[in-house]
Amino acid sequence: MNIVVLCGGTSTERAISLISSEGICRALQKKGHHCILMDVFTGHEGYDEQIFQTDFSVEEELEYIHQFDDKIEDMKKSRKEFFGPAVLDICRKSDFVFLGLHGANGEDGKVQAVLELFGIPYSGADYLSSAMAMNKSVTRQIFAGSGVPMAKGYTLKKGETVAFPKEKGVSYPCIVKPSCGGSSVGVFFVEDETEYLAAVEGAFRYEDEIVVEQRIIGKEFSVGVVEYQAYPVIQIIPKQGNYDYENKYKAGATDEICPALISEELTNKVQNAAVEAAKSLMLDTYCRIDVLTDEQDNCYCLEANTLPGMTPTSLLPKEAAVLGMDYESLCEHLIEVSMKKYGQKKGGDRT
Repeated sequence: MNIVVLCGGTSTERAISLISSEGICRALQKKGHHCILMDVFTGHEGYDEQIFQTDFSVEEELEYIHQFDDKIEDMKKSRKEFFGPAVLDICRKSDFVFLGLHGANGEDGKVQAVLELFGIPYSGADYLSSAMAMNKSVTRQIFAGSGVPMAKGYTLKKGETVAFPKEKGVSYPCIVKPSCGGSSVGVFFVEDETEYLAAVEGAFRYEDEIVVEQRIIGKEFSVGVVEYQAYPVIQIIPKQGNYDYENKYKAGATDEICPALISEELTNKVQNAAVEAAKSLMLDTYCRIDVLTDEQDNCYCLEANTLPGMTPTSLLPKEAAVLGMDYESLCEHLIEVSMKKYGQKKGGDRT
């Protein structure tokens, strides 16, 4: 197949996206595909369909992409159009677009909607499910309506009077986070009122809508859900502090045990909660659901990740490995799963 891995973009998770996408591109090249890397925002002048027939260098493209790292904010101010030069033209000439994007303008359904309008097959959930899952406030409403277990919480909007946890039935400790953020960017762990006010101010620097949730004291898990089938449960145990951005991506900072060393009963309970969360958001291709349990083994679904990280330390590849699926095979499997949205098998003509 001729495949474009879209990466980078303008979100706070740009750096993680580039790492994920590099791995995906190399993996698909190893599988024999004509796979190229493109930053969805910076694009690449001069690319045409012949790029798929060349010996594409991931290293050279990453070097080209990284020269824009310090210029993204200025480019956002000066440009009206999101898609970079040649991006849509090359995507239209590909057989498939693998979305290695994370965060806003990538994981929130906007890029997915454009690709759908152009008739371009892509990886992961459709635009509507992506948009619902990206917004934690909307996700909470859907979870509530579908009976998916979750922690108590509420939404705050910038400019409105700030509600305090006790007014909303939430107690300390609690968590304050941007509604559409990811990778724990802008997440604050709060113990008292003073910290709460500082956290609200801090979270509003990232977005105009934030979510406050009761902190669940217990165990943290993550479960890949592919075609509504749960992958092995992975337990997340930070060696120090909370499971924040640094502990997520710093090698050796967190123990990630897969399969989790828990009872079969709790394993089934966590997996079932994850599948129900995926179903409520109509994430019928693949996703990763984060689940917390308290001391009584009650489950609380935290959020859905529609484009799970694919870095060397990411969770979904570790879960797949327990099933005997190496990284390269997982990438190809996610293409096969995603192509079912279009009623086709891998490697096909789109006409």
